[in-house]
Amino acid sequence: MTTPLTCRNYIDGQWLTATAGATLDSCNPANKREVIATFPRSAAADVEAAVVAARQAYQSWRLVPAPARAEYIFKVGEVLSKYKEELAQLICREMGKPLAEARGDVQEGIDCAFYSAAEGRRLFGQTTPSEMPNKFAMTVRMPIGVCALITPWNFPVAIPCWKAMPALVCGNTVILKPAEDTPACATKLVEIFVEAGLPPGVINLVHGVGEEVGKALVSHPDIDLVSFTGSSETGAEVGSICGRTHKRVCLEMGGKNAQIVMEDADLELALDGAVWGAFGTAGQRCTATSRLILHRDIKEKFTTMLKERTSKLRLGAGSDPNTEIGPIINERQLQRVSKYLDIAYAEGAKILIGGEIATEGELQQGYFFQPTILDKVTPQMRVAQEEIFGPVVVLIEVNSFEEAIAILNTTKYGLSSSIYTRDINRAFTAMRDIEAGITYINGPTIGAEVHLPFGGVKQTGNGHREAGTTALDIFTEWKTVYVDFSGSLQRAQIDNRE
Repeated sequence: MTTPLTCRNYIDGQWLTATAGATLDSCNPANKREVIATFPRSAAADVEAAVVAARQAYQSWRLVPAPARAEYIFKVGEVLSKYKEELAQLICREMGKPLAEARGDVQEGIDCAFYSAAEGRRLFGQTTPSEMPNKFAMTVRMPIGVCALITPWNFPVAIPCWKAMPALVCGNTVILKPAEDTPACATKLVEIFVEAGLPPGVINLVHGVGEEVGKALVSHPDIDLVSFTGSSETGAEVGSICGRTHKRVCLEMGGKNAQIVMEDADLELALDGAVWGAFGTAGQRCTATSRLILHRDIKEKFTTMLKERTSKLRLGAGSDPNTEIGPIINERQLQRVSKYLDIAYAEGAKILIGGEIATEGELQQGYFFQPTILDKVTPQMRVAQEEIFGPVVVLIEVNSFEEAIAILNTTKYGLSSSIYTRDINRAFTAMRDIEAGITYINGPTIGAEVHLPFGGVKQTGNGHREAGTTALDIFTEWKTVYVDFSGSLQRAQIDNRE
């Protein structure tokens, strides 16, 4: 046990308590008796202060040359590198993921800093010929304004970096609203931005409950853009409010990702991918492999291999070097996962392994769920259609490649996908026909690289992509510029041709 950290809001360059003085606690999901941090339960007044600060700072920040803005973000990357281990250890304790994964979470933020900083010397527009003589035409990128960034707990460093760093390089100011489960991680991250020297008001942090702070941000008339990562249900509400108030909105939501294993696959490689994809981060990734679509010819053998490997996975606290699967984030989510096992049983699925809350020894002090494999699952069962967000994978048998693709596409989501095959024709057909924003060939469904677009189709998102150059399209507006140096009136969109 350690002394709980005291987190505060960061508004206009000052660390502040909530106006009303209310606080909440975040606890270690591997040991619910350990309070990691106390943090403000902010309200509309705190949001108002942050918006005013961000709006005022925007007027000067947008005029800072983009390469100079990028130098701040490069410095953030350097400072983040210095604190990598400290922050990874904090992620382990507050979010629960194993230390190797936590280090990867921070490294993603470091990579994003250096990548985003490089874009500060690009931010390319376009030049194009005008249809008229002595006239110049070009497009440039302009910042949007004040951006509200609403982020989840499963990647408490990487996802805020994905959003904040390109937004700032593009000339926007930001207000970060982190998940209630990981306030200490968000506080440390913002401390790093502050150490890098960002001017007051350019980045702001407001802690609190989503229904209170998140809703106040989304509804505020002086917020120009909302970037949200979370459930599809909440995302739909966010999108609805932004639509009515004419805000730009980027939604990154749920997934029901599948890995296909064909009869010609390298089964050992496919097994590695299935175990990592299904049980990495205790299945608490939007890209987690929650469906395994198995060709009938290898179904029995692969199931035996999967069951044997899964039975050896070790549950425990993320700080334990022997841990392979950490805890579920909180009691509410633990009960949600458990409820889906009741649903699976009622629908006729067969539990091959796991299926229960883990209570052995020290595991009873935390929120642990046994890694679970469900067999005899049909494509339309709820456990094959709905996002569980826990260490649960379902097995679906198919007779052909065509059937596998069709079943993969049957859900309302379309984030990540995977196929294991040695047939290059099947691989390229899968790349064409799978309805998802991400497709892996002979790799697991989880894992992203910061210089490539991240996002999905259907109810996974609203068409935007995070990371890569596509992030610039989220955080900038296109402006078309004409320069007429003919010295006379030239009328476009008038028939001037004889």
